[in-house]
Amino acid sequence: MKLRAAVFALLGLGVMLGGCMQSTVEPASEANLNARDKKLLANTPYAAATIPEPYKRHIVGYHRKEGPGTIVIDSDARYLYYVLPEGKAIRYGVTVGEEALAWSGVAKVGRKEEWPTWTPTADIKKRMEVPNFVGPGPHNPMGARALYLFEGNKDTLFRIHGTNQPEYIGHAISSGCIRLTNEDVIDLFSRVKMGTMVVVLAPGQGDSPFNPRLALTGGRPE
Repeated sequence: MKLRAAVFALLGLGVMLGGCMQSTVEPASEANLNARDKKLLANTPYAAATIPEPYKRHIVGYHRKEGPGTIVIDSDARYLYYVLPEGKAIRYGVTVGEEALAWSGVAKVGRKEEWPTWTPTADIKKRMEVPNFVGPGPHNPMGARALYLFEGNKDTLFRIHGTNQPEYIGHAISSGCIRLTNEDVIDLFSRVKMGTMVVVLAPGQGDSPFNPRLALTGGRPE
């Protein structure tokens, strides 16, 4: 009897949690793609990646207090949120930096670029063999769009950008920046204005995918 009761309790918990998992997949749209985007994305040098369902773009309930238009990055959960009105947010799956390379804090978008160039920092060049300069295009590690984050007038060297390695969305392998698929970064770029606030949660301060307070559940913090 005790075993049966435990099974029913677990099933009931599963139903309750399932009922809370209010999220809607936001299909990729070509509405924000210009002619250059369509041409370059049609000739990517990387294979099409299958993004796991949790890391596809979703509209979700949002329990934190940041105002609409804010970007919030939860590196622990590998999510970037663009906050919407009425307790909602667009949730994008991202690649985040390795723990030793991660940055956290509050910054603002101080620069926006379409199909940016890439000049690796001296630190990156010490750690890996890379060219001194990479021009714009789908082969560029910066991808289709880049948002450059500043603290006051100081460049943090922290970026939110596209990628030429979409297969790593949901992983922590980057040199510190936040990568989205090129389609997702184009969508985010179209929504973000200069001066947009960006909150990057410190490691251990995010909402773990196993934490019931995760925005995915649409719940409120206890």
